[in-house]
Amino acid sequence: MGPVLAGVLQLLALIGALALVHVPAGTYLARVYSSAKHLRVEKWIYRGIGADPDAGMTWPAYLRGVLAFSAVGVLFLYLLMRLQGILPGSLGFASVGPAQSFNTAVSFVTNTNWQSYYGEQTMGHVVQTAGLAVQNFLSAAVGMAVAVALVRGFARSRTGELGNFWADMVRGVTRVLLPGAFVAALVLVACGVIQNFSGIHEVGQFMGGSQQWNGGAVASQEAIKELGTNGGGYFNANSAHPFENPTPFTNLFEIFLILVIPFSLPRAFGIMVGSVRQGYAILATMVTIWLGFVALMMWTEFAHHGPALQAAGGAMEGKEVRFGVGSSSIFAVSTTLTSTGAVDSFHSSFTGLGGGITMLSMMLGEIAPGGVGSGLYGMLVLAVIAVFIAGLMVGRTPEYLGKKIGAREMKLAACYILVTPALVLGCTAASMALPTPPHSLLNPGAHGFSEALYAFTSAANNNGSAFAGLNANTDWYNTMTGLAMLLGRFLPMVFVLALAGSLAGQRPVPVTAGTLRTEKPLFTGLLVGAVLIITGLTYFPALALGPLAEGLAS
Repeated sequence: MGPVLAGVLQLLALIGALALVHVPAGTYLARVYSSAKHLRVEKWIYRGIGADPDAGMTWPAYLRGVLAFSAVGVLFLYLLMRLQGILPGSLGFASVGPAQSFNTAVSFVTNTNWQSYYGEQTMGHVVQTAGLAVQNFLSAAVGMAVAVALVRGFARSRTGELGNFWADMVRGVTRVLLPGAFVAALVLVACGVIQNFSGIHEVGQFMGGSQQWNGGAVASQEAIKELGTNGGGYFNANSAHPFENPTPFTNLFEIFLILVIPFSLPRAFGIMVGSVRQGYAILATMVTIWLGFVALMMWTEFAHHGPALQAAGGAMEGKEVRFGVGSSSIFAVSTTLTSTGAVDSFHSSFTGLGGGITMLSMMLGEIAPGGVGSGLYGMLVLAVIAVFIAGLMVGRTPEYLGKKIGAREMKLAACYILVTPALVLGCTAASMALPTPPHSLLNPGAHGFSEALYAFTSAANNNGSAFAGLNANTDWYNTMTGLAMLLGRFLPMVFVLALAGSLAGQRPVPVTAGTLRTEKPLFTGLLVGAVLIITGLTYFPALALGPLAEGLAS
């Protein structure tokens, strides 16, 4: 079997598995966030944190809950890393430095999971399990809660209440992420992923020296890392490490975990707004972009000039021979079109155009299907913009799901789409202009520029993957990427929740003959076009200086 055919068959198997679980998973998610009942364990949690899960919240109150909860998470994780040297189970590792502790704490709380350190040489068992793994659950639950709040904004009318943040967050953990990660961890352990609390072992003799490996609760962290679209690896090699991802089956299974919740949320959205077909329109948009990017990535990585690349069946530099070009291409697109950031190959070693595709995937805003929760609310904001564009074209007041899209709604949507590009381009420009930051680039020219552009694209979009070839463990990059992660996560949430509150307070608009049918393929095409055009106009100049220049020169 040729490598191209193998890649296509893996893609078809993945699509089949996602299609099989889409309806039950989406229906279950809608039921979780619509239920009026609380599980016993949830009641215990509410008592412990002093929250009333039945109290309705306006969007400012909901936002305060998100920000306060996340701030406590950053502080707790920061202190845990700063105190690692005196904690049990530290494996002898010293406490993490202030700049790196700040960067890592922000990274995991914002669902970015950017890592400027070697995991197996920096973090002990306590920090990995009680700190990083816990935030993998909580940050994903926060993203789903904000998405559900926006959905309620469309579904409700003449009310300022968007639900209860504490109830939404706790349900996301107890009813979705914990059971899903538990089952996924069992599958990974059965397939060879390690799960233990062993210390550091010296393994064999290699070129006159020995190699050391430490164990860890890898399977449990790997499961939520992918299911919650987090991405932070237990080891520096991330999902290319055989302890995290030992076989081609686990590789495909991890891609499935990355995509299953983001691709199921559109159905939950359709059920909650009373029209499953609206959910299918959003899903079709996500699938169209995802499949298009996978096909484009496979083409760029399989089609090469030169006998060495042709003999290898593709550009194998930086790719795992266990997985090959096809599977690595699917993984790279899936992890950058979501906010996962896990890698089973090194994106810096992709072809010039292939590396550009990974960057463009993040620059879209990670909405196809996007991160857990963040992908759905990002796509819905762009749907509002697409409806507004359609209204301008026909001279009619735009409406979406029975809600008028007026000046206030468009200002909030415009602010949402402008925040991330401003962070990415501003931080990249500063890194190129100042005298010290360019010293972290390990490659000259267009590829070196791509390293810095990728880093801030990954940070501001809360992805967390790295282009490699960049020394990010400096005060400049730890501080600036940390700020980009914070602002890239929470500023958009401010605009999303404000938009949800504005929509929830409106009266429903009756459907007329002139109403744009947003459940039709025509709207799906309009939405795909709006996503690509808005992104292209924003980022094309920067891409032309980096991956496009490199790709055209090769």
